[in-house]
Amino acid sequence: MEDRRAALADLDAATERLLTTAARLSDEDMRAPSRLPGWSRGHVAAHLSRNADSCWNLLEWARTGREIPQYESARRREDDVALGSGRPAAQQLDDLRESAARFARQARTLPESAWHATVRALHGWEHPAWFTVYRRWREVEVHHADLDAGYSRADWPDPYVGWELTATLAWLTERGGLAAGRVRATDADLDVRLGDGPEISGPQRELLGWLMGRTSGTILSITKGAALPAPPPWPQGPATDRRQA
Repeated sequence: MEDRRAALADLDAATERLLTTAARLSDEDMRAPSRLPGWSRGHVAAHLSRNADSCWNLLEWARTGREIPQYESARRREDDVALGSGRPAAQQLDDLRESAARFARQARTLPESAWHATVRALHGWEHPAWFTVYRRWREVEVHHADLDAGYSRADWPDPYVGWELTATLAWLTERGGLAAGRVRATDADLDVRLGDGPEISGPQRELLGWLMGRTSGTILSITKGAALPAPPPWPQGPATDRRQA
């Protein structure tokens, strides 16, 4: 099993960084555009708060054995983000802090046996409850950068980058979806063969940003004469060997 205890500590640190950034934002700052097309910073903040609640739901499912959907529906998820996006910065900050604290309490009091219970993401793929911690860590790191408020993928900590890139490539190795033969990090011991196609290489953060759809990948290196393939929709779930650990 992945080391969820270390991931929880990393998530706590990531949350504190996010709250520090959010505390600096004014009402006007919250209304300004984020890095995500069509979303203000307020949209991103509201999404992060509701995501914490949705992850709480999954751990409550694991705790009780009673199925609790991550979100009531995709439409309700969108509506809640839109509804919360225009709130004053102080309300956004309080919501971010309180929703994150609720999730942290839930995670730290979950019985050991519940961590192996199977739960289901909004889009249908199943995973063990412990992967919820990693999903939440992902949301906090990625959307903190999406706020476009002084934190970027260059600030992502090495443990997050290493986990996320390895996990994403493991999923792609198992499920396919990327027309590449090899993906290689030039600044880490990571060299993954996927199948037929060109070799793609570059720094970890650039590879990850491209696989997430956050960058065009223009600074990556690719086999001469080949075109950079389009990455599949992101994020992905855990590969089978990780689900069964």
